[in-house]
Amino acid sequence: MREFLSHHGVSFTENFVDKDPEALEAFKKTGSRGTPTILVGDETVIGFDRGRLEQLLGIN
Repeated sequence: MREFLSHHGVSFTENFVDKDPEALEAFKKTGSRGTPTILVGDETVIGFDRGRLEQLLGIN
């Protein structure tokens, strides 16, 4: 995930739900039960879904 985003010049913030209580609360609000959970604007992507991320980020 990190490599994919960095390779495409996408800035991101990585949060660790097991170490950051605020990140855990934000994670719970998404309704997700899996990681990684990626937020792109108002869209939530659960797991590394390359095709969906490319679509949301406008990557060809």
